[in-house]
Amino acid sequence: MDTLGALALATEPPMDNLMNKPPVGQSCCFIVSAPVKEQIQSKISLYPIFLTDLTFKVGADCISSSAREPLITNIMWRNLLIQVIIIFFLGKFTSNVRLSWKLWLVSIAIAFIRFDIESEVGRDGEDDDVDDSTPFHIVRTKGAPVERLRKWKQAALVLNASRRFRYTLDLKSEAEKKQVLAKIRAHAQVIRAAVAFQAAGQHVDGSLKKQPTQTDDFDISQEELSQMSRDHNFSTLQQYGGVKGIAQKLKTNLEKGIHGDETDLLKRKNAFGSNTYPQKKGQSFWRILWEACQDVTLIILMVAAAASLALDIKTKGIKRGWYDGGSIALAVFFVTVVTAINDYWQSLQFQTLNEEKQNIHLEVVRCGRRVKLSIFDIVVGDIVPLKIGDQIPADGILVSGYSLAVDESSMTGESKIVHKDSEAPFFISGSKLADGYGTMMVTNVGIDTEWGLLMASISEDNGEETPLQVRLNGIATYIGKAGLVVASVVLIALFVRYFIGHTYDPDGTVQFIAGKTKVAIAFDDAIKIFAVTVALVVVAVPEGLPLAFTLTLAHSMKTMMRDKALVRRHSACETMALATTICCDKTGILTLNQMTVVEAYVCGKKIDPPDNKSLVPPKLTSLLMEGIAQNFTGSLFLPEGGGDAEVSGSPTEKAILQWGLNLGMNFDVTRSNSSIIHVFPFDFVKKQVGVAVELPDSEVHVHWKGAAEIVLDSCTSYMDENDGVQPIEEKVLDFKKAIEDMAARSLRCVAIAYQPHQTEGLPTNEELCNWQLPGRQLILLAIVGIKDTCRPGVRDAVQLCIDAGVKVCMVTGDDLIAARAIALECGILGSDADATEPNLIEGSTFCALSEKQRLKVAEKISVMGRSTPADKLALVQALRTKGHVVAVTGDGANDAPALHEADIGLAMGIQGTEVAKESSDTVILDDNFASIVKVIIWGRSVYDNIQKFIQFLLTVNFIAVVINIVTAISALCTGNMPLNAVQLLWVNLIMDTLGAVALATEPPTDKLMNRPPVGQREPLITNIMWRNILIQALYQVPVLLLLNFRGKSILDFDHDNAHNANKVNNTLVFNASILCEIFNLLNARKLDEINVFKGVTKNYLFMGVVGLTSVLQVIIIFFLGKFTSNVRLSWKLWLVSIVIAFISWPLAAIGKLIPVPDAPFGKLLTQTIRRKIRRLCTSASRT
Repeated sequence: MDTLGALALATEPPMDNLMNKPPVGQSCCFIVSAPVKEQIQSKISLYPIFLTDLTFKVGADCISSSAREPLITNIMWRNLLIQVIIIFFLGKFTSNVRLSWKLWLVSIAIAFIRFDIESEVGRDGEDDDVDDSTPFHIVRTKGAPVERLRKWKQAALVLNASRRFRYTLDLKSEAEKKQVLAKIRAHAQVIRAAVAFQAAGQHVDGSLKKQPTQTDDFDISQEELSQMSRDHNFSTLQQYGGVKGIAQKLKTNLEKGIHGDETDLLKRKNAFGSNTYPQKKGQSFWRILWEACQDVTLIILMVAAAASLALDIKTKGIKRGWYDGGSIALAVFFVTVVTAINDYWQSLQFQTLNEEKQNIHLEVVRCGRRVKLSIFDIVVGDIVPLKIGDQIPADGILVSGYSLAVDESSMTGESKIVHKDSEAPFFISGSKLADGYGTMMVTNVGIDTEWGLLMASISEDNGEETPLQVRLNGIATYIGKAGLVVASVVLIALFVRYFIGHTYDPDGTVQFIAGKTKVAIAFDDAIKIFAVTVALVVVAVPEGLPLAFTLTLAHSMKTMMRDKALVRRHSACETMALATTICCDKTGILTLNQMTVVEAYVCGKKIDPPDNKSLVPPKLTSLLMEGIAQNFTGSLFLPEGGGDAEVSGSPTEKAILQWGLNLGMNFDVTRSNSSIIHVFPFDFVKKQVGVAVELPDSEVHVHWKGAAEIVLDSCTSYMDENDGVQPIEEKVLDFKKAIEDMAARSLRCVAIAYQPHQTEGLPTNEELCNWQLPGRQLILLAIVGIKDTCRPGVRDAVQLCIDAGVKVCMVTGDDLIAARAIALECGILGSDADATEPNLIEGSTFCALSEKQRLKVAEKISVMGRSTPADKLALVQALRTKGHVVAVTGDGANDAPALHEADIGLAMGIQGTEVAKESSDTVILDDNFASIVKVIIWGRSVYDNIQKFIQFLLTVNFIAVVINIVTAISALCTGNMPLNAVQLLWVNLIMDTLGAVALATEPPTDKLMNRPPVGQREPLITNIMWRNILIQALYQVPVLLLLNFRGKSILDFDHDNAHNANKVNNTLVFNASILCEIFNLLNARKLDEINVFKGVTKNYLFMGVVGLTSVLQVIIIFFLGKFTSNVRLSWKLWLVSIVIAFISWPLAAIGKLIPVPDAPFGKLLTQTIRRKIRRLCTSASRT
C-alpha cells in the first residue's frame, strides 16, 4: 500500500482537465471514505483487503477522468498477480488460506462496485461528445481534438497497425498535407510578387510587353494564359483586349459559350490541357499483401515454423521433417493471402466512393444552352454561370456579375472575403462563391491551376475515425488483453507439464525426461508448444473485429449509392442509426420541386386562368415582363428548330418565368431593352431579391420579388386594370386574404413589385457595391400562387420514421399557413389539433426566446415556418443540448453552419450547392425524403451487422480459448492440445475474415424500423447477445471437452492403436468445432428471431462463405491431413459432427424464448451489489 501504491499514483502525468477545476482549499480533506472502508473490512474479514486497496487506487485514478493509457497500469497488474500468488501459494508465510471461488467473486464484486462508484464521480459533468473515463468512447468524432484521436490509438492492443488503422485518420498525413498547402500558397505568392517587381522595373505601368504566341487553332498560348492568371496581372489582361479580347483569341462567345462539339473539345484539350490532375493511385494488391504480412503473431509463427522446419529436417529427414513446420508456414501464407484479398476488395470500394465524391457536377454554357457536366469535362474557353455556394471549377476571369464575393481561404489561407469586379476579375480554382451571381470564362485548367497542383501533390485520405470504430477497437483491446493472459497461462502450463515429464505421446511414452531427451528434440517440442500458444493468441485477439466494421462500412456505402445516398463522412453511416430527430426542408425534399403558377392576382383581382393576358393592361404587362426577365438569375434557351423553351434556374424562378412566357414575354428582347445597374441578391432574412435597371431613356426602375406578405408590407400602392396607380389601403385586406387562401392550399405565394427611381439619386460606379436598393413605397404588380406537389410516398416515409422513434421536423422559409398545410399533407402533423404553438412556430419567435425556453420548446416543434439558416442552427443546437441525435438537411451556402453543427448533415444532390455538400456528411442524390429513410435503415443495418459479428466472434473466441486452456491445465490431459497451430489458424480465418464477409454484408430488413434508435451510450453487447453467447458456450464447451477427454470410449474406438485413436479423436473435435462455427454463422444472422433462414438466399456472399467454408473443411479432412495433422473420418463420425453442430440451432431457437431485461446485465449487477454495500455500510455505521 505504501510503496507500490505510491509508485503507481505518484508518477501520474498531469491532465488537461486539471485547469478546469477550482484551486484546492487549504483545509481540503483527502481521505473521505476510510471509516466506511474499515467498517466494511471489519465485517468481512475474509475478503482480501488488497483488492479493495487496489480498487481505491483505480478509483482515485478515475476521479481525474484521465484519458491516458493504460487505465490500470503495469505496476497495478503486477501487484494483482502478486496478490494472487500470495493467496494461492504463500499462505504459510502470510497466515492466510486459499479462498473458494465464491469468496474471490465477493472480493472482486466489492472492488468492482468501488471502482464503479469512483468512476461515476469522475464522470459527473463531463462533455457529451467525449467520455474521458475510457479512451475508446468518443461519442462524436466530428471535430474531435487531434490529441483525443491519438490517445485511443495509443491505448489499443494492435497486432498489425498498418491494417488496423488503414481507414482511420492519418494524423501524420494530415500534417504533411498542411505543409504542402502552405508551400504551394507561398510559391504562388512569391511568383506574383517577383513578376510584379520585374514588371515595375521594366515598365512604368507595370505591364510586360509580350507578343501573343499563336497556336494552330487559337491566338493565345497556354503559357501566356497561365502566367496572366497566376500573376493576376490586370495590365496584361488589358493588353490582350480585356475579357472580350481573350474571348476572341479563345474563339468563345461570351453569351453563348463555345461550340462544344467533339472536334472543338479535342482541340482545346490538346492546346490547353484537360481539367484533371495526376491522382495518386490506391494501394496495390501487393502493397496490401505486404501489410497483411506485418501481423506480429504471424511473423512469430513464421519464425517458429522456420525453426521447426530446420530441426525436423535435421532429425527426421526432408521427406518426413517438413510437414510440421511447412504446414504452419503454408497456413500462415493462406491466411495472409485471404486477408489481403478481403482488404483489397475493401480498398476498391472506398476508392470508388472517393472518385464519386470528387466528381462535382456543374452547369456551363455551350451553344447558348446551359448543360450540366462533370468538373473534369470543363475546358479552356467555357462560360461558367456562378451562384452563391458554387465552387470555382478552374482558373478564370469575370465576364459579368453582381455583388460577387469569393472565399479564397482554401488556397490563400486568408479567411477574408475577396470582392470581384471588372477591376479584380481573376478567379482562383477551388475557391467558393460567398455572395452574388455572375459568369466567368475559364482560362486555365487542371495542373496549370494552383488547385490542380495542390490536388496532385496530396493523396485523398480515406481515413476517418467513427465512434463505433473506436469502441470496437476498445472491445478488441480488452478481449485481446484477456486472451494474452489466457495464452500466457496456457504456455506456462504446457511448458511446466512438458519439462516435469507430464506430457505423453499417444502410446504413453513420456516426451521429456531430464538428462535423457536430446536438446534438439526438446527444443523442437518447445517450439511446437510455443507455436500453438501463439496461434491461440491469434484466435484470442479479435483483430478482425474493427476490420469487420470497415468491411460492412465499405459494403453499405457502396450499396447506398444505388439508393441515391453518397456518404462523405464514414461516421454518418453509423450515426444515422442513432438519429432521433430529422430537421428537413420542405421544397424538393417533401415536395417534387416542380413548380407551376396556378393562381395570380393582378390589378387587384384574381385572373383566371392565371396566364390570360387579355386581362392584363399593356403598361402593367410591360413592367411585369421587365421585372420577371431582369430579376432572374437563370437562363432561357430556345431551340433553333422550334420547340418548347428550356428554362434553367431555381424552381421558383422557372415557374415565374414560364408564367411570363405564357403572358407573351419575349425574353431576349425584354432583357435587351434595359440594362442592369445593380443587384440585391436573395436575402434569407428579408425573403426577397431586387434589381435596378436603366431604360434607354435613362429612366430607372427598381424591381422586387419575394415572400408575398413581406413584399406586400413594403407596398403603398398597386396598379389597376387601367394602368393607374391606386393607394393600396382599401385593397390590402383583400390581398392578405388572397395570400392566406393560397397558403392554406399549400401554394407558395410570391409578390412582384417595382418602384421608379430618380436618375439624379443614382450612386456613382464606386458607390454601387454598397448601394442599398430602395425597398419601401413600392407599387404592387402581381401576387402569384405557385404549386409544388408533395412527393408520392412521402407520407408513408414520414410515418415509417415516426414508427421507428425518429421525429420529423419541417423547417421551411414558407409562411406558417402554407407550412401547416404541407405538414398535414405529409403526415408530420397528425391533425389540426397538433397545429398549435409550440408544435407550429415561426423561426423569429423561436430565436426570440431565452436559451432556457428554447431548450424547453425545441423538442415539441414539428414545423418551423419563415425560418432563416440562423433559426435552423439555433434549433439544431437546442436539440443537441437536450441529448438528441440530429440529422439536418440543407441545400444553400447559408445552411453550411447547421449542416456542420448537426450530428448528420444531409445535403441535397440536385439543388444543393457545393459549399453545402462539403459541409455535409451525406449527399442525398435525388433530394428525396424517402432516400433519407433509406440512409437511416442502412445506418441501423451497419450497427446490427456489427452486433451479429460480435456475437459470432465472441462465441467462437470464448469456446476455442476455454477448450484450449482447460485441456492445457487439466490433469486428465496428456498435455497435448486438441487443436494444433494450423487448425487454430483455420478457426481464426473463419472467425475473423470469412465470418466478417458473411455477416457484415447482410442486407437491411424492414424490421430495423420497428424499433427505437440505438442510444449513444448503450452497450454494443446487449443482454440478448449475452444470452445467445452463453447458451452456445454452455452447450458447445462441455460437449467438445467431453469429446476430447472421453470421446474414444464413448464412440468406441479404443480398440484402435493409441496413436490412431488420438488422431481420430482430435480430428473429430476439430471437425465438430468447425461445423459448430458454420452453424453459429446462421444463428448470428438473427439476434432475436427464431427463423434464422429468413432471407438467407438473398445474400449471395453469405451463401458463398458458408459453401466455401464447408467445402474447404471437407477438403482439409479428406485430403490435407498431413498438413493439418488430422485423419479422414468415417461417415458415422461425420454424422456425429453434424449432429453436434445441428443441435445448436434448436438450442438457439429455444434460448430466444427466454426473456432478458432491457437494462444491461452489468448495470443490474452493479445496482444489486450497490444496494447490498449500502445496507452493509448502514449496519456498520450503527454498530
